[in-house]
Amino acid sequence: MHGTFLNKLHTYDINPKFSKRAAYFSMEFAVDQSLKIYSGGLGFLAGSHLRSAYDLKQNLIGIGILWKYGYYDQVWNQDHYMEAKFVKKEYSFLEDTGIIFPITIHDTKVNVKAYFLPPDQFGTAPLFLLSTDIPENDYISRTITHKLYDSNLAAKIAQSIVLGVGGAKLLDIIGAEPEVYHMNEGHALPLVFYLYSKYRSEEAVRNRMVFTTHTPELAGNEEHSLALLEEMSFLHCIPLDEVKRIAKISGDTLNYTLTALRLSKIANGVSEIHSKVSQSMWQGNEGVCPIIHITNAQNRKFWKDKILDEALNTNNDELLVKRKKELKQELFKEVADQTGKIFDPNVLTLVWARRFAGYKRAQLLLHNYEKFLGLISRKHEPIQVIWAGKPYPEDKLGIDIFNYINHTVEKFDRCAILTGHEMKLSAMLKKGSDVWLNNPIPPREASGTSGMTASMNASINFSIPDGWFPEFAKHGINSFVINSQQTDSWVQRDDQDNKELLRVLEDEIIPTYYRDPNRWTTIMKQAMCDVYPQFDSDRMATEYYQKLYHA
Repeated sequence: MHGTFLNKLHTYDINPKFSKRAAYFSMEFAVDQSLKIYSGGLGFLAGSHLRSAYDLKQNLIGIGILWKYGYYDQVWNQDHYMEAKFVKKEYSFLEDTGIIFPITIHDTKVNVKAYFLPPDQFGTAPLFLLSTDIPENDYISRTITHKLYDSNLAAKIAQSIVLGVGGAKLLDIIGAEPEVYHMNEGHALPLVFYLYSKYRSEEAVRNRMVFTTHTPELAGNEEHSLALLEEMSFLHCIPLDEVKRIAKISGDTLNYTLTALRLSKIANGVSEIHSKVSQSMWQGNEGVCPIIHITNAQNRKFWKDKILDEALNTNNDELLVKRKKELKQELFKEVADQTGKIFDPNVLTLVWARRFAGYKRAQLLLHNYEKFLGLISRKHEPIQVIWAGKPYPEDKLGIDIFNYINHTVEKFDRCAILTGHEMKLSAMLKKGSDVWLNNPIPPREASGTSGMTASMNASINFSIPDGWFPEFAKHGINSFVINSQQTDSWVQRDDQDNKELLRVLEDEIIPTYYRDPNRWTTIMKQAMCDVYPQFDSDRMATEYYQKLYHA
């Protein structure tokens, strides 16, 4: 009925190297600032993947959800504490496909409508976005696609069904059944039960499924009781004993990641370290597929500043330094607008910008408060510090850290914390920073791609060796490394990591920036050279075909 839609999917001629049709299921995509259907790193990765698929002319289709209220709008309340606002979003550039079809959630018919983002709109592979917020549904069903990562458990499970079952069913309806189904994290897991119901064969499912895992600790991998999942229609009406057999479950709970690993032909971790962590976590379990590593990456063509890139390619150091200062001034206009503080483009500027979560330790720089006071009060060789990022709206610890930093630094002229960390601000921060600070608790950072786009824009990474960073870092040559100490004591570890962070900052980074500007420029240029092509998403999208889709 809707098969004619297949003819307009790709506006480019498919490259024969990438002719195998693949569908890429992700709960979020960051393809443009105007399309607010992403929260952070997972979405940034997925957006860069679709951009590279477009540039490489791959036969890839994206499947996501049209979140009515997006993630959330980050604002201050009247007492200057962070608040999450949920505001309805509208998009005139999405095409209404006219396709509405039913799926089953909680033994109830729920209608799903498909919207389409044409490839040429933002330079991406074709992307379908699913919505239940339509008049054909009752109110509860309409709310399923309202909020990305809804905290309500039933809503979260329903969202997975919309993504996995809804996405697969849509592809069948339009005649675009792929040879490969690629789950970006385990959110779309009901997809495997839909495929099993369709083919009645574990092997048929496994031959079509590939999986990217992102979570490097057991507690972070979603798991629910089989009884609840059956009640929610997550299992697509497959009898429980059969689900237990095909997913090799011995107890009464289903782990999303483990089930995905058992019903895929191959999976990947998102950095060398993360793949090893994932192997040690999962490969002792029966029936788990091979877990290789394909390191995450970002789309350089989209994220790079063209003038910085021109300066690098023409070896024009004067232009590079001049442009970097201009980009700092652009960022500092945003700082002034949000905080009323005037930053100096001649002062060394550190940025910490990513999701606020406990393990990411946004507050580590403040851990020794007396030392921090001395650092930001320096009259000779001063520094400026900017924080930005969105915690999950229900993450009390993340929000508390955000508010703690805000109320701690608001009295200091050379410190700022910014709201609204979305694609536009993210780009400004990467282009306008001198140093990109990252200090998670290892090995909990699966990849951490923000540092890649920072390096693309002559911001020097200053990081703990976790995620992607050990594959890139050469201390004092293209970056600066914080050697983290492994200890069972959180307090002791934070003490040691803070001391090492301050030592490298005070003994190496600050002196180099102010006393040896030629060396600083050399480090910037080396970072820009070393990040490409290894951490450009063209490499990643190519490896997905070579190592996953053709496995």
